[in-house]
Amino acid sequence: MTGFVYSESYLNHITGTGHPESPDRLKAIADHVRNSEYWNSLKSIKPNVISTNIIQLIHSGSYINSVSEACENGFPFLDFGDTAICRESYSVAKLAVGGVVQAVDEIFNGNLDNAFCAVRPPGHHAEAESAMGFCLFNNVAIAAKYAQKKYNIEKVLILDWDVHHGNGTQHIFDSDPTVFYLSLHQYPFYPGTGSKNETGTGDGLGATKNFPLSAGSGDKEYMDIFENILPEIVIQYSPSLIILSAGFDAHYRDPIANMNVSEESFSRMTKIVVKLSREVCEGKLISVLEGGYDLNALVSSVEHHLKALQGN
Repeated sequence: MTGFVYSESYLNHITGTGHPESPDRLKAIADHVRNSEYWNSLKSIKPNVISTNIIQLIHSGSYINSVSEACENGFPFLDFGDTAICRESYSVAKLAVGGVVQAVDEIFNGNLDNAFCAVRPPGHHAEAESAMGFCLFNNVAIAAKYAQKKYNIEKVLILDWDVHHGNGTQHIFDSDPTVFYLSLHQYPFYPGTGSKNETGTGDGLGATKNFPLSAGSGDKEYMDIFENILPEIVIQYSPSLIILSAGFDAHYRDPIANMNVSEESFSRMTKIVVKLSREVCEGKLISVLEGGYDLNALVSSVEHHLKALQGN
C-alpha cells in the first residue's frame, strides 16, 4: 500500500503574494488527490508533532533556535531573502519533518510499501547551519539519518530529480559513505552546485553522483539516465531505503526552470525506482515533495507519480 502524508497545517506557512512556493501548491495537490478515483486505495497519514531532537540529527540546536526566534519575532525572511517565513513557519517546518519521519516509521513497521509526502516547506536546499532556497529544515536528510538510527540500517540512497541541485543534501552527506546522493538537475542554474566533479569527500568519496543537464533537456535525456545508468548504481550500492527528493519543476510548463520533462516521464521514472526498490530494499521507498510551481503541471505530475507508486 502507498501512503499519502498531508496536513492542512502545511498551508499555514505563508510566503506572501507572488511567491512561487505558496500554500496553493499543496492545496491543489490535496484537493485533486482527495477527489480522485485512487484516493480510497491510498492510506492517509497525518503527521505527528516531533521533538527538536530529531531535527538535531542534521541541524544544530543553535540553528534550530535561530529559525524559531526569527519566526516568533515576525521576521519576513531567512537567509538572503528568498526563504520567506511567517510566525507559523517554524511549527509548520517541524511538522514537515514529522510527516517524513512518520512515513519512515510506517514503512519500517510494515504498514506501507511506500509513501508520498506532500509536505512544505521543502528541504533539499537547507544546509546544516542555514536556510536557503525556500527551505528551512532538510526533510530528506533528517529522514535518512532517522531511519539509520532508529531501524539500524546501514545505507540509504537519496535520489533527487528536482530541477535545482540539492546543495544542502549533498553537502550534509559529502563525507558520509552510508548515504549515497544522486541528483539530476539543470546546470548551470540555481544554486550553482552540482557539477560532475562533485563526487564526495574523504570517506564519502564516490557516494555522490551528479547528472548536470543542459537547459532544454527533457524526456529523452532523463529516461536515458533512468533506464541505462541508474539501475547499476542503485543495485551496486544496495541501500536499505530509497528516498526521493521529488521536485516536479523539470516539467515543461514550470515557470522558473527551463527543462522539458512530461508527466508521463515522471511516471516512467517512478516505475523504475519502484522496481529498483523492490530489488534492493523490499520496496522501501519514500517520496518527498520539493519543487514544482505550475499548479496544473504539479497536480498532473503528482497524479502520475502516485499511480506509479501504487503500481499503476
